[in-house]
Amino acid sequence: MPGGQAARRIRDISQVLRPGLPVWPGDTPFAQADTWQIGQGSPVNVSAITLSTHSGAHADAPLHYDAASPDIASVDLEPYLGECLVVDARGCGALVEPEHIPDLAGVRRVLFRTYDRFPHEEWQPRHSAIAPATIRALAEAGVILVGMDGPSLDPQDSKTMDAHKAVLAADMRVLEGLVLDDVLPGRYELIALPLRIAGGDASPVRAVLRELGDG
Repeated sequence: MPGGQAARRIRDISQVLRPGLPVWPGDTPFAQADTWQIGQGSPVNVSAITLSTHSGAHADAPLHYDAASPDIASVDLEPYLGECLVVDARGCGALVEPEHIPDLAGVRRVLFRTYDRFPHEEWQPRHSAIAPATIRALAEAGVILVGMDGPSLDPQDSKTMDAHKAVLAADMRVLEGLVLDDVLPGRYELIALPLRIAGGDASPVRAVLRELGDG
């Protein structure tokens, strides 16, 4: 490498978007159809996809949980790009509580791992969610983005969306559906930019973690 610097390893923490991708019960399943195919009168392959804005690894817009708040095309990108802390919260039970938060000195982005192995093939209705008190503690520490491997900050059967309301009050950003298997706890560079979808309540992301440089 130029200057003798070793390449920083990149870990893809996105789900593979594909037919059969588990989605929230009642939400739009992923589908892909050919528009044109090479060898059938076309020089190129082109396809069309149908999917939920919450497919796979995704970023929630404030519009998702508040009708008067910004869509995903309007949010600032800075929270989705920069140093983050991955926290191993496996065994936390139903909720990630404030006591599961480690030292947050200088941390602005936090990702929680709750699964032993990510459920790629089937929907799991009971996942660890995040307690509203945990969101408030993160906000008080200066965190601007919270992410997790589960499909929602709130339990599946929640009708009050208390964790999301705490995020809204703190003006934090949210990533859900991340694949954190084999990612050791610690600090990384997060890159997880949402698509610029006008009116979008969320957007799939290609989320990656990159090792931090020596400097």
